[in-house]
Amino acid sequence: MKYQWIAFQTLLRKEISRIIRIWTQTLLPPLVTQSLYFIIFGKFIGSQVGAINGVTYMSFIVPGLVMMAVINSAYGNVVSSFFGAKFQRSIEEMLVSPMQEWVIVGGYATAGIIRGIVVGALVFLVSCFFTHPTIHQFGIVMLFMILTSAVFSLAALINGIFARNFDEVAIFQNFVLVPLIYLGGVFYSISRLPVFWQNLSKLNPILYMIDGFRYGFFGFSDVSVPFSAGLLIVLTLVLWQINIVLLKKGIGIKS
Repeated sequence: MKYQWIAFQTLLRKEISRIIRIWTQTLLPPLVTQSLYFIIFGKFIGSQVGAINGVTYMSFIVPGLVMMAVINSAYGNVVSSFFGAKFQRSIEEMLVSPMQEWVIVGGYATAGIIRGIVVGALVFLVSCFFTHPTIHQFGIVMLFMILTSAVFSLAALINGIFARNFDEVAIFQNFVLVPLIYLGGVFYSISRLPVFWQNLSKLNPILYMIDGFRYGFFGFSDVSVPFSAGLLIVLTLVLWQINIVLLKKGIGIKS
């Protein structure tokens, strides 16, 4: 177990060094993108939108934009790093080494979680230039940030395992992840939608991530916060086990 822990620390240190080394690609772009969202949606469009549950529209979109950055950063970090190792065939060296599968999954996922949290914190700091966001329950904020980062880090690892080229790396992110994020309540409350669209929105797992995260800021939510947290825990455990099985069988890696 001692050697597995050393292997985990080594893999994690390598991934964190990569994040820091190319910070202009990993940390800077989300800040620029989210700043544009704050200006366009918060200032220009938000000035025409009334308060939501007593919260100004600019403040209302802060949790959604932070969570959007968290999701994209955690997902992008793991899928690009793992597929890069797979493309260079260095992942095969890990699989034939004494490293256990949980070490590989844990190392990549933890790095994704760290990048997600760091980027989320930076975007939150940027939001302070546009509004004065409040935090209702810091523990809830951190819980949903960590769980969401974990879910998408593990989902990205599955994408990286199955991807056969760089185009397939981007397919899920562009055609599945992005639409789900925009339809997950980043810019609106589902309580203002017709009943049919409210029920349809509840099929989107990202809604529960953003809504629970928003509860940590303002103390109100559109869906049950305990249910949202429970759903993320279940997703994390399921995705973790799927990754372990895929690596053990060498699916998408062994030729």
